[in-house]
Amino acid sequence: MSDAMTKSDNQSASRGRTWLHALTGQAGQYVSQSTSVMFADAPLGDTQARFIAVVPDLANRFPRARHGEVGLEQGWSLAGLLRRTIDEQAGDGGPLRPIVAIVDVAGQAYGRREELMGIHLACAAAVNAYADARLAGHPVIALIVGHAMSGAFLAHGYQANRIVALDAPEVLIHAMGQAAAARITRRTVEQLAELGSRIPPMSYNVRDYAKLGLLENLIEGVDADAPDGTAVERVLQVLADALASIRQDGRRDLSSRYASQQAHTTRAASIQVRKRLAEQW
Repeated sequence: MSDAMTKSDNQSASRGRTWLHALTGQAGQYVSQSTSVMFADAPLGDTQARFIAVVPDLANRFPRARHGEVGLEQGWSLAGLLRRTIDEQAGDGGPLRPIVAIVDVAGQAYGRREELMGIHLACAAAVNAYADARLAGHPVIALIVGHAMSGAFLAHGYQANRIVALDAPEVLIHAMGQAAAARITRRTVEQLAELGSRIPPMSYNVRDYAKLGLLENLIEGVDADAPDGTAVERVLQVLADALASIRQDGRRDLSSRYASQQAHTTRAASIQVRKRLAEQW
């Protein structure tokens, strides 16, 4: 693992990098030869946690993965780091290291080369590694500080026991960018925005996403681009509370996402479908 500062010419400002530094007090390290997956180990509550971020790499050899997208290198790098994290504590019998995924990912790094070389395998490897870490007993928390888009969010963050997000401009969680969704649905962006105001899953407002019951906490009053000391302490406390909730709950699956009042209100049909499937399986 190489030092983060050795390739500074390729860096650009990003919320992933900003919050990795703010929460850990470290510049972070790159993973293997990747210059877009970083990590740092730092205290969280009463333990040491591993904080992981995907950051822009303006000189990446894959042009579609230069602005915070998750592609071939990012998927395999995330998977490798998570596998090492699991192996480091395998069989030691002690409390397992929490993992915090700092999420600001613009989407998949889709292109012809990525398709030919198996981007689906790289992203699936990251998903699988996050899920295995959670199932092995590592508490996994996703902190969304910017974009959490489509397959990139699936690969980096969505497998977390708990998801928390900043209530700030440019924080959004969605399957597709609004302009692309407008083209595919043959609607205008304005029409999609109006639909989103009535149908939470279609909204690009993080407050509407919170109504689905998938967020453990929506953190208000924080400058996502330039957090001060008070904001950092507040976010660390939210993460520590999420960690305590995971430990107290004890479940390693994702069933907690269906337990909140918001989920029972806005996802009642999904809950009923899952119940019927479980009964018939």
